Order: sequence, then C-alpha cells, then structure tokens
Amino acid sequence: MAWVFLFLAGLFEVVWAISLKYTQGFTRLYPTIITVAGMAISFYLLSVALRTLPIGTAYAVWTGIGALGTVIVGMLFLGESRDVMRIVFLLLLVTGIVGLKVTASH
Repeated sequence: MAWVFLFLAGLFEVVWAISLKYTQGFTRLYPTIITVAGMAISFYLLSVALRTLPIGTAYAVWTGIGALGTVIVGMLFLGESRDVMRIVFLLLLVTGIVGLKVTASH
C-alpha cells in the first residue's frame, strides 16, 4: 500500500509543479490555492509512504514521478520540445524509478 501512496504523492507533485507555473509569483489566487493544496497533499502522501519505505528510495521515486509527469504534461499540453534525446532521457528516468522499486526491500 505504501507504493500506492508514493505514486499518488508523485502525481500530486505534478499537479503543484504545473499549477506553480500559473501562479505568476503567487499573485494569482486560484493557481496559488491549487499549488499549495497539491503540495500539502503530496507531502502528506509521501509521509504516509515513508512509514514503511526507505527514505532514499521513496524520495528518489517521488521526485522521479514528479519530474517525469511534469515533463510529459509540458510536452503534451504546453508546447515543450519532444526532441528524441529528451525522450531517451525520460526513458532513462523511468528505468531508474522502476529499478528502485524492484530493488527496494519493502
């Protein structure tokens, strides 16, 4: 169950990272509310996952899911580059996340 909480925490990291772009320095109310709520939920879910998962593994997977998701959203919806090398490095990131999951002791 800890892995489910960690995955959800990573998804909420994507939410707050994308919404942060639209806060314009925390001057826009609704994007700021979404950002802060996404952060709170993400950190809470991460803390629940950390009850049983090792901190190094959990933190690396959490940030990896957040980074991967944020880049994918940027590429699909925000016009960011879909360069082949970018995709290669995203696949390397996925490989690292999967590797950490497979080798985790919990």
